[in-house]
Amino acid sequence: MSRLARPTNGRMIGGVCAALARRFGTSATTMRVIFVLSCLLPGPQFLLYIALWILFPSEDRTTSTAW
Repeated sequence: MSRLARPTNGRMIGGVCAALARRFGTSATTMRVIFVLSCLLPGPQFLLYIALWILFPSEDRTTSTAW
Protein backbone atom coordinates (compact mmCIF):
# COMPACT_ATOMS: atom_id res chain seq x y z
CA MET A 1 0.00 0.00 0.00
CA SER A 2 1.20 3.46 -0.84
CA ARG A 3 1.04 6.72 1.10
CA LEU A 4 -2.19 8.62 1.39
CA ALA A 5 -1.52 11.67 -0.74
CA ARG A 6 -3.70 13.29 -3.37
CA PRO A 7 -2.04 12.63 -6.74
CA THR A 8 -1.25 15.46 -9.10
CA ASN A 9 -2.43 13.42 -12.11
CA GLY A 10 -5.80 11.72 -12.39
CA ARG A 11 -7.71 14.10 -10.15
CA MET A 12 -11.33 14.97 -10.72
CA ILE A 13 -12.44 16.97 -7.71
CA GLY A 14 -9.57 17.24 -5.29
CA GLY A 15 -8.10 13.78 -5.82
CA VAL A 16 -9.51 12.11 -2.71
CA CYS A 17 -10.99 9.13 -4.56
CA ALA A 18 -7.79 8.74 -6.61
CA ALA A 19 -5.71 8.73 -3.41
CA LEU A 20 -7.96 6.14 -1.75
CA ALA A 21 -7.97 4.00 -4.90
CA ARG A 22 -4.18 4.02 -5.07
CA ARG A 23 -3.97 3.18 -1.37
CA PHE A 24 -6.32 0.17 -1.61
CA GLY A 25 -5.23 -1.04 -5.05
CA THR A 26 -8.43 -0.37 -7.00
CA SER A 27 -9.17 1.90 -9.92
CA ALA A 28 -10.15 5.51 -9.33
CA THR A 29 -13.36 4.97 -11.30
CA THR A 30 -14.40 2.18 -8.94
CA MET A 31 -13.74 4.37 -5.92
CA ARG A 32 -15.73 7.23 -7.46
CA VAL A 33 -18.70 4.94 -8.17
CA ILE A 34 -18.58 3.67 -4.58
CA PHE A 35 -18.56 7.24 -3.30
CA VAL A 36 -21.49 8.31 -5.50
CA LEU A 37 -23.50 5.26 -4.45
CA SER A 38 -22.72 5.94 -0.80
CA CYS A 39 -24.12 9.45 -1.21
CA LEU A 40 -27.52 7.86 -1.81
CA LEU A 41 -27.45 6.60 1.77
CA PRO A 42 -28.09 8.94 4.69
CA GLY A 43 -24.96 10.21 6.38
CA PRO A 44 -22.16 12.76 6.23
CA GLN A 45 -20.36 11.40 3.13
CA PHE A 46 -20.00 14.79 1.47
CA LEU A 47 -18.60 16.34 4.65
CA LEU A 48 -16.20 13.41 5.01
CA TYR A 49 -14.99 13.98 1.43
CA ILE A 50 -14.30 17.66 2.18
CA ALA A 51 -12.50 16.74 5.42
CA LEU A 52 -10.30 14.21 3.58
CA TRP A 53 -9.59 16.80 0.88
CA ILE A 54 -8.27 19.13 3.57
CA LEU A 55 -6.39 16.44 5.55
CA PHE A 56 -4.69 14.54 2.70
CA PRO A 57 -1.57 16.35 1.54
CA SER A 58 -1.03 16.96 -2.13
CA GLU A 59 1.52 14.65 -3.72
CA ASP A 60 3.83 17.49 -4.73
CA ARG A 61 3.99 18.69 -1.12
CA THR A 62 4.84 15.28 0.35
CA THR A 63 8.06 14.94 -1.66
CA SER A 64 9.63 18.10 -0.22
CA THR A 65 9.50 17.35 3.50
CA ALA A 66 12.34 18.55 5.71
CA TRP A 67 12.27 15.45 7.92
